[in-house]
Amino acid sequence: MTADPPFLRSPPFPWVDAATAAVSTPGRSRVADPDTLLAAIAAARVGGAFWRNCPAAPAEAMRDRIVAAVEAASYRNPFTGATIDPLSAVAILADWRRMIDANRGIAAAVGIAAWKRPAMAQFLWDGAASPLFLDADDAIARAGASGGAVVYWPSRVGSDFHANASAARVATWQVEDGFVRSAGLGAECHPPMSVIVDATGGAYFDPAAPSLIENILATHDFDAALLVRAARLRERIVAARIGKYGVDRGPAAALPAGRRIVVAIGQVADDLSVLYGGGAGGMDTFLRRVRAEEPDAHIVYRPHPDVVAGLRRGASEGLSSVDQVATGGSLLSLIERADAVHVLSSLTGFEALLRGVPVVVHGTPFYAGWGLTRDLVPAPARRGRALSIDALTAGALILAPRYRDPVTELPCPPEVLVERLANGAAAPMTLLSGFRRALGHTMALGRRRA
Repeated sequence: MTADPPFLRSPPFPWVDAATAAVSTPGRSRVADPDTLLAAIAAARVGGAFWRNCPAAPAEAMRDRIVAAVEAASYRNPFTGATIDPLSAVAILADWRRMIDANRGIAAAVGIAAWKRPAMAQFLWDGAASPLFLDADDAIARAGASGGAVVYWPSRVGSDFHANASAARVATWQVEDGFVRSAGLGAECHPPMSVIVDATGGAYFDPAAPSLIENILATHDFDAALLVRAARLRERIVAARIGKYGVDRGPAAALPAGRRIVVAIGQVADDLSVLYGGGAGGMDTFLRRVRAEEPDAHIVYRPHPDVVAGLRRGASEGLSSVDQVATGGSLLSLIERADAVHVLSSLTGFEALLRGVPVVVHGTPFYAGWGLTRDLVPAPARRGRALSIDALTAGALILAPRYRDPVTELPCPPEVLVERLANGAAAPMTLLSGFRRALGHTMALGRRRA
């Protein structure tokens, strides 16, 4: 005789075995506060086969049966294996429900590199299937027939993509890397551990229109509990020395004593965040502007890691405006010793804010215009709200991105990924990643010889 499945059961993630994903295990538990539990279940719409969009709403007549069903199992944290209470299990299922629900309207995906597709299939699973990875014309046709949306990677679609989608009345949702991305460079083909799927039609790096992050930062009610959570997450990120590409434990660059130290952060010259985020003139112009703002400072230029790796191009002529080029060592140590960090639109400005370092912004990144940075370019009037650093952290690192656990490959909250990175867990180096790293070294050597 087969036992009935638990009431609070996990979705059947196709890429994870059921035992790894399970929040319910054989045993017994006790519900101390049935009203709170039932309210949480109703709000999250979890229970039963909820991933099929079948909510188990605890109607009055079902209250006792649902409480009894919840008490007929024990509960575990699938990321740590630790025993948890039923309310904590509901919170985990609620996170999964939100991601699954957000994916239900996706018909196809475009511009996703082959090496990223296994990870993106996990991020975009809708409870039944992941979207097909198609070329633009086929994706638009499929979405038009089904009334769904097309998810796309912005740097990998043609110039006519948006016009064709608009003509077919197909919604396009942009996907980009999150801000705690991986334990390795994307240019070296390390798959992302976080992404942002933006259904607003905007993009976080383009201030011309509102984006998901901007809407969150402009309108969300950051309650006390969320701000406390954000503060703890920020403090853990800082203590563990985590940046976009994992833990930063390199040696510190030598800097002169008794001088004002200004760090100018380099970016990839053709990156969309540079092209759209106020990068007129590119990185060379940016460095000249930094010198004009800081005529007496010791300016340290930090090239983008993709440029250092030889895989992308950065500044060249503007280097005469700086005193020092720091291509190696610890970026975070450099930031922590700076009197100010100047950025065009780099995420490093956000990482500096997390660490309490003054930031001067020459473009319009998502974190500008909220009263936390000195903005040399006026931010959109839409950003008139003053935010605390913890509200910014909550919006950018908790509410907007999606995360996946590199150990279990389950969707996870940011705290799980941060702990994994802090403890050295990361996806292994693949043959493709190794090839891209070797290619970058070869290309960089060729440029130096030229």
